[in-house]
Amino acid sequence: MTPGRVPHGGPGVLVLLTAMMCGLGLLRMLVGRDPITDEIALSWPDAAYVGFRSTAMLVAAGVGGGLALSGMLLQAALRNPLASPSVLGVSSGAGLGVMVALYLAHQAGVSSLPWGVSAMLGACFAVGVVLALGGRGGWPDPVSTILAGVIVATMCGAGMVLLQGLVPDGLRGRFLAWAMGTIPESVPGGGLASLFVALAVVLVVAQCGHGRLDALLLDHASAVTIGAAPGPTRLACLAAAGTLTAITVALCGPLGFVGLVAPHVARRVIGPAHRLLVPASVVVGAGLVLGADVARQVVDFGTGRLPVGVLTTLAGGPIFLWMLRRGAASGWRTDAAV
Repeated sequence: MTPGRVPHGGPGVLVLLTAMMCGLGLLRMLVGRDPITDEIALSWPDAAYVGFRSTAMLVAAGVGGGLALSGMLLQAALRNPLASPSVLGVSSGAGLGVMVALYLAHQAGVSSLPWGVSAMLGACFAVGVVLALGGRGGWPDPVSTILAGVIVATMCGAGMVLLQGLVPDGLRGRFLAWAMGTIPESVPGGGLASLFVALAVVLVVAQCGHGRLDALLLDHASAVTIGAAPGPTRLACLAAAGTLTAITVALCGPLGFVGLVAPHVARRVIGPAHRLLVPASVVVGAGLVLGADVARQVVDFGTGRLPVGVLTTLAGGPIFLWMLRRGAASGWRTDAAV
């Protein structure tokens, strides 16, 4: 075995990861707080609350899996281990869309406008601008795309700050609550169905094209030589990651570090080949958000339960730093395409 190389698991490890994710999903159904005493309870919920808990469990799993899959696609497409959904400016674009909706609602004198639609439009707009600015020769260039994403995210952030100064404190508070990330217990319309349809489509396409994803980790000349068509594949990855992230952000707000950490955890335990890395990333991402939502039910500092986005950031940051220290994030390209 090569010195410093971490031994990787196979399908058995993927089955184990899936079992752990299912266990966390069951735990999310069982853990809750008594609506009267607010004490922690570990039991199957009453019939009146089953729908709320099952919706929260499905949203957490779908959003976690979607963000992780988006992060994995971006890391492959941009050949950058630090790539994550926020690199395309998706979160900032969605935030700007929500802030615009709040401002227009304030100006029109109505209580609110549809947040999900405005967040989706803002996120898709940001992705479109990044892809247009990051193109070289008709296809996305990794370096140019990252720089464009940073610029678009910064500009969207400035727009959010500007609009926050133009709305009353109450609307500003509602935006800040959304921006910290939440797992809703009820989803209006077809939001949940849209999430799982998009996740299933991207997952199947990525799994069928795992060989092309492996080739993206090679240098451009080598990828072209073996007929991998890196340009179209990279564009498809960026578009799929952007669309999937837009749906998750519209549902839950931005959840930090999930799209960055989950693919690295999966790569460390399952290996760099995308044949197993694609489903493993989805499973790990779903498990991370489910675990954070379970912890959210338990942790209470006397001021109410913490937003799940705070917990994913507090947990994801140290995990990534630990992996970086152990060398899991460095040298990831050298192990690829096997």
